[in-house]
Amino acid sequence: MLAVLGLALAGGLWWWWQGRLAKPLPPEAVTARLAVPVAAPTGPVAVYHLGHSLVGRDMPALLAQMAGHDHASQLGWGSSLKDHWTGTVAGFDTENAHAKHRPAGEAVDSGDYPVVVLTEMVEIRDAIRYHDSARHLALWAARARMARPDVRLYLYETWHRTDDAEGWLERIDRDGARYWQGDLLAGAMAQDGVGDIYVIPGGPVMAAAVRAIETGEVPGLTSRDDLFARDDSGAVDTIHFNDVGAYLMALTHYAVIYQRSPEGMAPALTRADGSQITGLSEDTALALQRIVWDTVFRYGLTGMSNG
Repeated sequence: MLAVLGLALAGGLWWWWQGRLAKPLPPEAVTARLAVPVAAPTGPVAVYHLGHSLVGRDMPALLAQMAGHDHASQLGWGSSLKDHWTGTVAGFDTENAHAKHRPAGEAVDSGDYPVVVLTEMVEIRDAIRYHDSARHLALWAARARMARPDVRLYLYETWHRTDDAEGWLERIDRDGARYWQGDLLAGAMAQDGVGDIYVIPGGPVMAAAVRAIETGEVPGLTSRDDLFARDDSGAVDTIHFNDVGAYLMALTHYAVIYQRSPEGMAPALTRADGSQITGLSEDTALALQRIVWDTVFRYGLTGMSNG
């Protein structure tokens, strides 16, 4: 950490040392910066994932199989970017007991990863209020860029519980501009040394998939519950995805990072432990692939040259 502090001061990141953030960017400035396209990778690129159970072990493994790239991660139980920064990650030993774990500081400082995906905790309003989200997004982003100036940085926008009293779809529709972009990106991207942080729109893709499922447009799926895990009693988990949801999120990451349609991506993939994923027919997979590409293509904050 001392070495990183020295680099930060040398690089002029006074906001870190002084504890003062520059004023957040106005929404139109965020949109304008992220509307400038970036070059798509010409081949597989190593990806580092920092986050929690809405990343998980399986989703990055599915993504790696789709793209043929190497990956590593650090996870926790509902962990915020601040938790990862301060080393106070709940469930650290349990969640990182796998071959693809690499400590976050070591991984980011190495410069080994052309792509770094940063994931904030949810409830996102609590992350902003109690975990200083914009500052810690900026800290991780600036640290990655100090180690590798050409790093491609992404914020993985996730979702809240499906039984949210304000409405699950309604909140996904509102929260992107209000919190993920309006607080996190606007605050972080205003700081020296951070640069651009693009969006992997996990929540919007989930919402688009649910709307299609619940209007009968996805063969084999009938409700939003078909994207979420169940416990031993059969009760639906209101936030954590099952294999179908993990596949959907892996497609989303693939479409954004590689700027390619995932249509035709085979559903015969394996989890991180080598076991086969279930719940996906060819028709189901194709429908989800088309939803992902349509959503990502139109989203506009991904850095895609055709988005």
